Amino acid sequence: MDIVLLVKAFLTLIILLALLIFFLFYIPKKKKRAQKTKSYTTQTEPSDYQTLQSLLEVIKNRQSTTEELAVALELIIKYHGTIHPKLGIRLHPDFNLYGEVLLRICRHPNTNKDIILKFDRELEQKNEEYKKDINDFLTKGLNSRGF
Repeated sequence: MDIVLLVKAFLTLIILLALLIFFLFYIPKKKKRAQKTKSYTTQTEPSDYQTLQSLLEVIKNRQSTTEELAVALELIIKYHGTIHPKLGIRLHPDFNLYGEVLLRICRHPNTNKDIILKFDRELEQKNEEYKKDINDFLTKGLNSRGF
């Protein structure tokens, strides 16, 4: 009697293990496909509002085209163009991201003077108190191009 009970418990555990393994491998495949299509659609259809970090990733990508750079910079100006006010005579810590954008744009292989000048002028126009600092970052970026 004890052996029959032991065999039934063992078979129940094997069936339960088979079900768990089936769910482990079957369900994530559907999720991965959905995530792949979702990320593909977000790449082909540009959303109107993106975070500053995601736009910076477009600029950091050396394979980005001139059009992608122009769109990313327009979105930065449109949604993230106003920098927080200075902290006394110190720069706001968020300004470092804008400085990095300026440096990356100047060094990017697919950039041109029109993109750089348009971004520089619009950023200075929205942030009058950072005008000198923006020019400093722009000068550093242009000097680091290596021409």
